[in-house]
Amino acid sequence: MIDKMKTTEDFHKERNSQGQKVGMINLGCARNLVDSQVILGQMKRKGNRVVDINDAQVAIVNTCGFIESAKQESIDTIIDLLELKKQGKLKKVIVAGCLAQRYSKELAAEFKDIDAIIGAQKLDKNAIPEQLSLTPNHYAYVKICESCYNRCSFCIIPKIKGKFVSRTIESVVEEVKRLDEKGVKEINLIGQDITAYGMDLYHEFSLAKLLKELAAVTKNVKWIRLLYAFPAHVTDELIDVIASEDKVCKYIDMPLQHISENILSSMNRNITTEGTLDLVKKIRLKVPQGSLRTTFIVGLPGETKENFDELLNFVKDSKFEKMGTFLYSKEEGTQAAEMSGHVTDELKKERMDELMLIQQKVSLEAQKSFVGRTLKVLIDEKEGDGVYIGRSEYDAPEVDGVVYVHTDQTLKPGDFVDVKITDALEYDLIGDL
Repeated sequence: MIDKMKTTEDFHKERNSQGQKVGMINLGCARNLVDSQVILGQMKRKGNRVVDINDAQVAIVNTCGFIESAKQESIDTIIDLLELKKQGKLKKVIVAGCLAQRYSKELAAEFKDIDAIIGAQKLDKNAIPEQLSLTPNHYAYVKICESCYNRCSFCIIPKIKGKFVSRTIESVVEEVKRLDEKGVKEINLIGQDITAYGMDLYHEFSLAKLLKELAAVTKNVKWIRLLYAFPAHVTDELIDVIASEDKVCKYIDMPLQHISENILSSMNRNITTEGTLDLVKKIRLKVPQGSLRTTFIVGLPGETKENFDELLNFVKDSKFEKMGTFLYSKEEGTQAAEMSGHVTDELKKERMDELMLIQQKVSLEAQKSFVGRTLKVLIDEKEGDGVYIGRSEYDAPEVDGVVYVHTDQTLKPGDFVDVKITDALEYDLIGDL
């Protein structure tokens, strides 16, 4: 029996892995997407041909292991691929990513037909990764750090990803310059906690410095978007750069997770209720034209009705332009899994529904505030005759809403256009060129 836990390079060294048609299924977040692009870049460099998954001889699934639903999706995908292998439609099935890193032995024992388990990709602080892009040509994701600088009680990521690692400023700048030369218009900087960028290398929060350098060296890039900001690591200097630098999107994706003091403490978020309120107030004051996206977790062990009501009122009062909610997922190996006072699944679902019902009204109000205004929109694709789909700086790709643009002109992906907003839906906008 072969040792199935391999690095990507180990797999490439096997003679029968070269010169074949390779397809990728990417699961999970945009950080995984970057890893998938790196894996495919390595595959192509080794002489393999990258194709649509339906035409592949070798299938790679980049898994997510963050919460229970993501793990189940990954397992289901592995089962489907192994069935295709059994039918002779695939020659090899390779499992990569967080689930593979976390449960490599269990996967090898349960699914003996998996050909290789290559785990999660490591981040080289000095390297510029060779990638095969899976995004449209006009925008790109650039991973600037890996793992998390914090240790939240509910999160397994640091145990999967290991120690927090930042890339050097020089390597990030060089990668963005290359993308800029290719005509990329939007750069999405990503990491589990990009606001801690540089703490390991430079012993200080360095994201603001990086943003200034990126803005100075780019010509085609007009938008630099930040994904994701850890509240306890958002500095005044960073807020000032977001407010003053034209190329930095006035869009802050900052998962707050809760507002109740004892829940924030149980979560080990390293920020208090007062600190959270002050931070949101400061952002609203310094970036008044900005858009705040956040997420909350309901049902952490010990969450009382009073804690949840506090969260409800916070959402009503704060009027976040964009918000998501997660049900607490008990993950083995985390501190929260060992806590007492677990909330029933039924109650967690009720709380999520109640929270999102309030947010739907808040979101529609925020959307309606754009009606009559003119927004700069980046065109992503053509929808039909006279209709294009684009995004404002307040909409991250594949996550937020879109702007439906009506025009008689011919547009192409990557075009920036000024659009007068004529109507608003719950999450999308409609406008005329």
